Amino acid sequence: MNTSMIALAVASLLTVGLIVHLGIISLLIGAFYFLFGKKKFEILNSALGPTGFAFAFSWNAAREPAKITTIRIRLFNPFGSPTQVDVTKEFDVQSDDFALDLDLGPAYAELLSAEGFDKAKIEITLFSKDCLSHHKEMKAFQFKSKLEDAKMTAEKWMLENGPQKEKVYYTTVTKSFIADPLPLTKEKKLRIASNPEFAGEFASGAAPAGAAVENFSVSKVWIEPGCIVCDACEDIFPEVFEVTSDTCIIRPGAPMDDGLRITEAAEACPVEVIKFNKA
Repeated sequence: MNTSMIALAVASLLTVGLIVHLGIISLLIGAFYFLFGKKKFEILNSALGPTGFAFAFSWNAAREPAKITTIRIRLFNPFGSPTQVDVTKEFDVQSDDFALDLDLGPAYAELLSAEGFDKAKIEITLFSKDCLSHHKEMKAFQFKSKLEDAKMTAEKWMLENGPQKEKVYYTTVTKSFIADPLPLTKEKKLRIASNPEFAGEFASGAAPAGAAVENFSVSKVWIEPGCIVCDACEDIFPEVFEVTSDTCIIRPGAPMDDGLRITEAAEACPVEVIKFNKA
């Protein structure tokens, strides 16, 4: 009898201890989330002039999924004129930490210039597709102070805090002066003199060794879809071609008077997406 009572008491103590430990762990997790996982709204420096408003919003998207689409800024000004201003702006769906610089239009300029503004109240609300996502209130003079003190732009905030996209790298073919023979296929083939398959077609018109080749101008250069960002064209003619993280673009004001180098860049492109028209 005594042995059974002792075993029951030990089991009860262990159960109580387990419950206490689970409760402590739960409180610690809750405290950690309260301190480090809370939603955060920041006012940033707008580059859009008197009607621009820039802001950043971060939250635990894994714990609280949301698709934020709208911001609303309201002025409550019972001691001035106008007594109330409501500014609402929709934007592209945001489902993770983000920063935006929006043009809120003349209504926002009216809000900032309201008579008695410093005694008013500002409410900022973010909406998702389904419900309210965030609500923040402050005195109007505090809102104005945050606007004046803001230094970071939305673009810089995204570079430092936004979701990071891993750059995709592609393996390209090894370059040489003599191309390997292309396989016999019905697909499009690169018809150039350095391709042995077409060497005979260029033999009769080949220029004598050391002879100068006349240059020409082009009227237009463009990049078709399919660029693999191999940098070949930019290495050959950087004044015309600029390779970005995911494609290639033609530089504004690019020189169009060196058709030979443009031709060389087009022929070096392994996926043949560089096109041009002679002038």
